[in-house]
Amino acid sequence: MSIKESGHHFIAIFGGAVAGAEAAYQLAKKGFRIVVFDQGMLPYGKIEDGLPKWHAKLRDKEEQNINDKINHENVRFVPGVRLGREVDFDDILTWGFTAVILATGAWKDRPLPIENIDEHLEHGFYYQNPFVYWFNHKHEPGFKGKNIEIKDNAVVVGGGLASLDVAKIIMFETVEKALKTDGIETNLFTLDHGINKVLDKHNLTLDDLGIKGCTLYYRRRPMDMPLSPMPTHTPEQLKRAQLVRQKILDNYQKKYLFHFVPCCIPVGKITNNDHLSGIRFQRTKIENDRVVPIENDFLKVESPMIISSIGSIPERIEGVPSEGNIFKINSDSESCMIHGFDNVFAIGNAVTGKGNINESAQHSRKISGEIMEQHLEWHEEDYERWRKETEVKVYEDIRRIIEVIQTRQFMPNDVIENILNKTNELQKKVGYDGNYDEWVKQNTPTRLENMI
Repeated sequence: MSIKESGHHFIAIFGGAVAGAEAAYQLAKKGFRIVVFDQGMLPYGKIEDGLPKWHAKLRDKEEQNINDKINHENVRFVPGVRLGREVDFDDILTWGFTAVILATGAWKDRPLPIENIDEHLEHGFYYQNPFVYWFNHKHEPGFKGKNIEIKDNAVVVGGGLASLDVAKIIMFETVEKALKTDGIETNLFTLDHGINKVLDKHNLTLDDLGIKGCTLYYRRRPMDMPLSPMPTHTPEQLKRAQLVRQKILDNYQKKYLFHFVPCCIPVGKITNNDHLSGIRFQRTKIENDRVVPIENDFLKVESPMIISSIGSIPERIEGVPSEGNIFKINSDSESCMIHGFDNVFAIGNAVTGKGNINESAQHSRKISGEIMEQHLEWHEEDYERWRKETEVKVYEDIRRIIEVIQTRQFMPNDVIENILNKTNELQKKVGYDGNYDEWVKQNTPTRLENMI
């Protein structure tokens, strides 16, 4: 069945990554016509830009999974279109789509709660999302992004899996550079197996290399870190989960040699002639599972580089109602319908307000705790499981959305032609001729593993 022969409903999906691709595929299989708009030239989202590039095999597998879904005959892909930039939300509602689905994810970093800290952005202070984007793409010939100079003795503020990735990146960069100075060549794929193993092989320590190492500061205890989705409904389950969390952190520290300081919240910045030179932390204690600052107990930490990794939230879209850090959903709707609209829906991280793959999976179902107890680290099979769990949740959301759509009248032919014409214009602006496979080949970035 061709796109012109299938159904009489046209649905717009903004965001083509895990949630968006699954939504497009489920709807396309039902005969609906779909337009997937994505802000990137390719629809991979954080699989490409947020999953650290040492997961090369996983990245390729997950991106192929997205390709297989978007390359459906009933799906029309429109790259380089960001809602609120190339097209306005209010304008897209006039195109005549039966429904608009927001699968735009969570790309904005949660602000670090220090007054005027953003004055130092890219001058000693960085947020996680652009930091990991830089790391993933800096090796590419002709990379046009701003360069980030990794500094030893860096501070990472966070406590989730993403903050562990940030700590790993800093350690990889500093150790690889120091080893090269000593005439020892290595790469991040080797270092990912364990910085400790690489140094042991050469009978070296961080001190020998003149490296202090970065430090991760977390507001709670190691046992409280959101590193394992194990159930905690009973005291026995909680104790078991806390032990696993501690073991995961210990394993990461053993392999990647970064430092960890618990029970500290950032409360101020340290400057020297207006230059950011560190962070002031206040020590905390945990009472009844709440973080309680300890009065008059502060920690002054000098550092040449601070990275905030305290979570990701959806970016606001003008015209789309928000509540807190996520899109506002009708309280009486089971279909994730946006408040005030009867044909606009949100799925995935746009609903949960979570920015990493693990959190997205928890929006659907939790992974079994046994995986974490066996590995004590996140492995590629775990990422794949997260993706599958996300797909399950998207399937459930799409089923409810279809129930709403099927009550609507079919679209007139002139509305369909209008949508086709407008999407054609947007495709032409970026040079996309509709051949998805060829477009992917032309726009896939240079892979680091092919350069080593």
